[in-house]
Amino acid sequence: MSTKDYLEKDYYKVLGVSKTASQDEIKQSYRKLARENHPDANTGDPKAEERFKEISEAYNVLSDEKRRKEYDEARSLFGSSYRPGGGTGAGGFDLGDLFGQGAPTGGGGGGERLSDLFGGLFGGRGRTTTQPRRGADIETETRLTFGEAASGVTRSFQLSSDAACPTCRGTGAKAGTAPRVCPKCSGTGHENRNLGGFSLSEPCSECKGRGLVVDDPCPTCSGSGRGKSTRTIQARIPAGVSDGQRIRLKGKGAPGEHGGPAGDLYVVVHVQPHPVFGKSGDNLTITVPVTFPEAVLGADVRVPTLNGLPVTVKIPPGTPNGRTFRVRGKGTARRDGTAGDMLVTVEVAVPAHLSDDAREALEKFRAATADQDPRSGLETRAKGM
Repeated sequence: MSTKDYLEKDYYKVLGVSKTASQDEIKQSYRKLARENHPDANTGDPKAEERFKEISEAYNVLSDEKRRKEYDEARSLFGSSYRPGGGTGAGGFDLGDLFGQGAPTGGGGGGERLSDLFGGLFGGRGRTTTQPRRGADIETETRLTFGEAASGVTRSFQLSSDAACPTCRGTGAKAGTAPRVCPKCSGTGHENRNLGGFSLSEPCSECKGRGLVVDDPCPTCSGSGRGKSTRTIQARIPAGVSDGQRIRLKGKGAPGEHGGPAGDLYVVVHVQPHPVFGKSGDNLTITVPVTFPEAVLGADVRVPTLNGLPVTVKIPPGTPNGRTFRVRGKGTARRDGTAGDMLVTVEVAVPAHLSDDAREALEKFRAATADQDPRSGLETRAKGM
């Protein structure tokens, strides 16, 4: 939060006390409001958590006599002259003139006064509220049969992830106690390190980036406010996934912090091979053996499908070995709801053993086709002539 934002904050109003309230009155009001807005009493209420932090921040300043005096001097110095939004009224001023390029930086005068005043009170820090943080992504694996991968399947996943400590509900403080705003970073969770011409923002060394300091830590999480959560979720693996594919399931990862969104779940799919079918994009592939007479003379061949009745593929006469036929709509499901095709490749089966009659018939066939040389011109073409 900028210095301008600090000046707009009324810590007395936050605690519901007057500007002349005693330390006892400030302490009593703080204790009452802290009990009402403590995260333990308002589970799952981010507004109460933010209100609790505002109360802690106000008490952190007003309970310290020195910081309270500096805070009162800051507001008294600008008083009614300050106009929210950087505007100026009669006799007013623009904070941009004070803290922008026009601000005095040398020794003495207003520049020295403002540096001492705001440096001691605010430490040049940024925002005091804890920002929502997105949950971490989680990666897991699953094994599917070929049929499950083709048609899609719902799977259960047991996930372990970082989550709020169940004992302290994420505060990091022991039951009955509460964390306080880090005095070093004013609750921002980071501090700036001067590197000469520029500064580097890094996690606060006091609160380790949380923005809160725990004086009496929770025994379960040792004050970190975080623990391990194990949960089981149901997730749908879409149809048509391939082996090794990485699927993103949005919002199924680790829960976020301070109202932030959950991370994503990434599932790496391992698909078991099928003894008959293969996959090429959205299409199924299958190799079907045919006899030599079927390839030469033609035939109607029954071909199995993955999730249905067999289909009949017409093999025309003179079909060469390795020719592929397309059966439409018998492949895997696409994202648009349609289905791919099944690619049927014929493979001429060569018998390992022949009967005497079969051998005699083949000898006659060879004699009858002796004038047909399928290798005619091969050597000439091999020489590039």
